Order: sequence, then C-alpha cells, then structure tokens
Amino acid sequence: MIRITNSRFYNKKGFTLIEMLIVISIIGILASIVLVGLGAFRSRGRDTRRIADLREAQGALELYYTKFQQYPSSGLNSWGTMSQAIINGGVGVNTVSNDPLSPAKTYVYGASSDQQQYVLMATLEEASHPGLKDDVDGTVFGVNCGDAPQGNYCVRL
Repeated sequence: MIRITNSRFYNKKGFTLIEMLIVISIIGILASIVLVGLGAFRSRGRDTRRIADLREAQGALELYYTKFQQYPSSGLNSWGTMSQAIINGGVGVNTVSNDPLSPAKTYVYGASSDQQQYVLMATLEEASHPGLKDDVDGTVFGVNCGDAPQGNYCVRL
C-alpha cells in the first residue's frame, strides 16, 4: 500500500497551546507588576483631589457667608449638614464633593459657636504628603487636625 502525504498539511506554522499559555502568563505577570507600581500614583491623585475638594468647599462657604453673614452650623453629620445648608441656601451651588473613597473616608466640617469661623478636614492616604506642611494643626472646633499618624489635612477660616 502506497501512502501519499501532502506536505502542506505537515508544515503548518503557528503557536502551540503551551506557547500561547506561557505568553499570556508572562503578560499577566508584567501587567500586575505595573498595576501595583501605579498604586502610589493613584493614592497621590486622590489626595490631590481631596485638597481641591476642600478648596472648592471653601468657595461655596464664602458664597453662603455672603448671603447669610454666618457659616452653617455643625451637626452630627457635619459634612452632610454643611453640604445640605449650602445646596439649600440658594447660593448657586448644586453639589458639594465627597471623598473619592466615600464612604470609607469622609470629610469633616466644624464651625465655631458663633458661626463666624470654620475648619474643613480630609484624611490623606499619604501621611507624608507635601500639603501637610502648610495646613492647620491641632484641634480646631472639635476637629482633630493633627498630621500624625493619619495625615489629616485641614484648612481654616
């Protein structure tokens, strides 16, 4: 019996399943290394957003003060109370930002008893953030503004 073989079927070019699995696993390992390395940049970005959110809230509080000649009072949920007072105050502000990881982390608002001063606080993820050098420290209107160990960033008026 004579067997005729066609050489075009035996000379296929391509990758085997094992070669494909090895390449996919290498790509997966490299991708996980890159994602772990970017974690610090993401937390720094969230910290920068927190500082910007507090500055934005300061602007909204100044609009509120211009209209009512006092800042909102502190309540049990101080940030929520302040946010609702500003939104419902008719000063042209429709939203007040919350922490990027909310509800895991929250912003804090505290007002003086005469409602003529306030403090805003956000806990930063990076306790060595450069912004902590220029913020308010200590306890202000019942708000812990200490930098250590959490990295509380506070602005006060």
